[in-house]
Amino acid sequence: MTIEYPNIPAPRAEREASIRRKCSQLADLLIEKNARYGDSALSPIRIFSKEDPDIQLLVRMDDKLSRINNQAPGDDEDPYWDLAGYLVLYLIAREEYLTS
Repeated sequence: MTIEYPNIPAPRAEREASIRRKCSQLADLLIEKNARYGDSALSPIRIFSKEDPDIQLLVRMDDKLSRINNQAPGDDEDPYWDLAGYLVLYLIAREEYLTS
């Protein structure tokens, strides 16, 4: 899907507000999914995969990239939000892993 963007730059304050709004929406999504799935991304139960959470998150990101590449019309799940969330969780996992 190609999106046409106008060549009109948003004023800096509007752009900053947009960035803050999207980051807040992403934080809300991550907190809601973390509660729903029992912190499974950062504290996996490791039944099949014994890899550390950061490696497991990389695999999940690969899956999301594949989904983006193969996304069918009418697919109601937005893998871009999930990918953005996994990137944030990866940064957290890497920070926790490196400081422990």
